[in-house]
Amino acid sequence: MTTTRLPLFPLNTVLFPGLVLPLNVFEARYRALMRDLLDLPEDGPRPFGVVAIRDGHEVAPSAVGLPDPTELPEAGPAAGFAADPMESFHPVGCIADASTIRPRASSAAAVLAEEGEPGAAVDGYEVLATGTTRFRLLSVESGGPYLTAEVETLPEEPGEGAGALASGVLRAFRGYQKELAGANERTLASDQELPDDPSVVSYLVAAATVMYTADKQRLLQARDTATRLAEELKILRRETTLISRLPSVPGAEYTLRPTSLN
Repeated sequence: MTTTRLPLFPLNTVLFPGLVLPLNVFEARYRALMRDLLDLPEDGPRPFGVVAIRDGHEVAPSAVGLPDPTELPEAGPAAGFAADPMESFHPVGCIADASTIRPRASSAAAVLAEEGEPGAAVDGYEVLATGTTRFRLLSVESGGPYLTAEVETLPEEPGEGAGALASGVLRAFRGYQKELAGANERTLASDQELPDDPSVVSYLVAAATVMYTADKQRLLQARDTATRLAEELKILRRETTLISRLPSVPGAEYTLRPTSLN
C-alpha cells in the first residue's frame, strides 16, 4: 500500500484522471495552499488532492447580506465541514497536478501594492490543474492553514473485457451526444475524435455525461475499468432513451442545491 500526505481541496464536483480542472481560488485557506505549491520546483509536479463533498459547503459560510469584505472573518481550514472533516467527504478522490498557478490582483489590492505593500496585490489565483491518480482517504488533518490528508493511491486495473466494453460505450456515447445536441438545439461536430484506450474512455465519458455528483462518484470508485464501463453503458442507454422522450434536458444538479435569492 502506497500512502502519501497531500493538501486537500474539497469541491462540489468529481475530478477524474486525465481531466482538466480550472479553479478560481479566493479563500484564505486555499490561497495559502497555492502559495505553498508555488514554492515547489516549477519543473516538477505540484500535487494536491481533490475530493467531492458529500455533506458540507465548498465555500465557507459567511454573514447574511453584503458585509464589508474587509470585515469578513477568516475561514479556518475545516470551515463548512463536520467536526471530523472525513465525515463530509466521499472516500475516493483524485490527485490534481497544478500546471498553472497565476496570481490575480484586484484594483484595490494593486493600489496597496503601489503604496509599499507588494504582498497585498494578490487576492486570489487562477489555477489550471489536471487529474492524475485516484486515491482513498485514510485521514484528514486540520491543524494547519488548510486541510491535509493521508491518502492511499489506487491502481487502475483493466478488468475483464474492458476493450470490448469501451467500444460499446463509445457507440452509446455517440448516440447520447446526438440526442443531447438535439435536445439543446445544437449541432454535433462530426469530426470529433474520441480515444480508444479503455481507461481513458471510461473517465472521459464519466466526466462528459450529465449525471448527479453521486453517480459520478460511484464511477470514480469503480474497482476496475471494465466495471466502470459496464455501468456507463447502462447509464448512457437509459439517458439516451430519456432525452429522446423529453422536450428539454433537466439540470440534475439544480434539484440538489438551495435556491439563491441573488
